[in-house]
Amino acid sequence: MQTATFGGGCFWCTEAVFQSLNGVSQVTSGYMGGELKHPTYMEICNGNTGHAEVIKINFDEAVISYEELLLIFFKTHNPTTPNRQGNDIGTQYRSVIFYENDTQKAQVDKMIGDLTRDAVFEKPIVTEVTPTAEFYEAEDYHQNYFHDNQSKPYCAFVIQPKLNKFATDFKNKIKPELLE
Repeated sequence: MQTATFGGGCFWCTEAVFQSLNGVSQVTSGYMGGELKHPTYMEICNGNTGHAEVIKINFDEAVISYEELLLIFFKTHNPTTPNRQGNDIGTQYRSVIFYENDTQKAQVDKMIGDLTRDAVFEKPIVTEVTPTAEFYEAEDYHQNYFHDNQSKPYCAFVIQPKLNKFATDFKNKIKPELLE
């Protein structure tokens, strides 16, 4: 198993996307990149701890590659808005990739270079690229949020439409049982 750590706004949205992928065995919501040891959600919400909301992904590279995860990451959030995704505003919602090793860093740099060269986005990519740091698992109520709370308004009006678009664009990567 390999590990990837991404921050692309609210971890509820990113968690739901990556949990649906073939080859992904676990997605854990948490916090990374800040100064405070063992932060809580309430502490990072003030924007003063330096942490980002992230997901830590355990995946089987024989089934899905890190490069494919990167492409999905870039296609399922806006990497051109600093410290913001939709209505979620603050440093905790920044676009960030925490790489595990030099190989992942090289793949990230290549992906950003390719997306920039091909003008995939109208504005420059502002995704922060930094070495992995201490990961702090988010509180239990943040884990599996979409799956446990599908009837809540945020899930119905923000996460579900994102998943629907994702399912259309990446149908061949989604776990078959989720397509039924």
